[in-house]
Amino acid sequence: MSRYTGPACKLCRRESTKLFLKGTRCLTEKCSVDKRAYAPGDHGQATARRRKVSEYAKQLREKQKVKRIYGVSEKQSHNTLENVRKLPGVTGTNLLVALEIRLDNVVHRMGFAASRKAARQLVRHRHIEVNGRTVNVPSFSVRPSDEVRLREKSRDLVAVRASLEGLARVAPVPWMTVDTEKAVGKITEMPTRDTIPIAAQEQLIVELYSK
Repeated sequence: MSRYTGPACKLCRRESTKLFLKGTRCLTEKCSVDKRAYAPGDHGQATARRRKVSEYAKQLREKQKVKRIYGVSEKQSHNTLENVRKLPGVTGTNLLVALEIRLDNVVHRMGFAASRKAARQLVRHRHIEVNGRTVNVPSFSVRPSDEVRLREKSRDLVAVRASLEGLARVAPVPWMTVDTEKAVGKITEMPTRDTIPIAAQEQLIVELYSK
């Protein structure tokens, strides 16, 4: 599956907000979106001067923003929404919850990786165990009482140690507990919209896919 491999800051500029694609580095580095608050490309400044934005454009930008934050493809995003449509509750909230409980996101939230991209790599390279079993599927969905652990031989990886040391700069989410010394975390409950620290208008995404 193809993925964007260009500069992460270009994506932030395109969405006109920090997406924290570099993880904790975004907390200390000055992002290019602060210097050039317009979309990249030859027509970026001209686009920024446009006053009227269509409803479709708002929905599209919201979808792209959430996709880029969680690092999912268009197909994954669409399939996730189709799956949560069958669930009770607010579809937009269910969409964010489904993305939030992906294993790569959970590994990032627990501080084992500085970014979701790095967390995806850890999962793919079989450094992560869920309930004692190695899982190498980034889209694997965790559930309450699941235990996510770094394999013992992976705890001394330079990137992992650096991420755990920088964990203090990241606000923990209340639906999990983490023991940094043992490199193990546990899901205590399912996340709710109030406990998902993502600034998104998820209903716009549902409206876009409903067309």
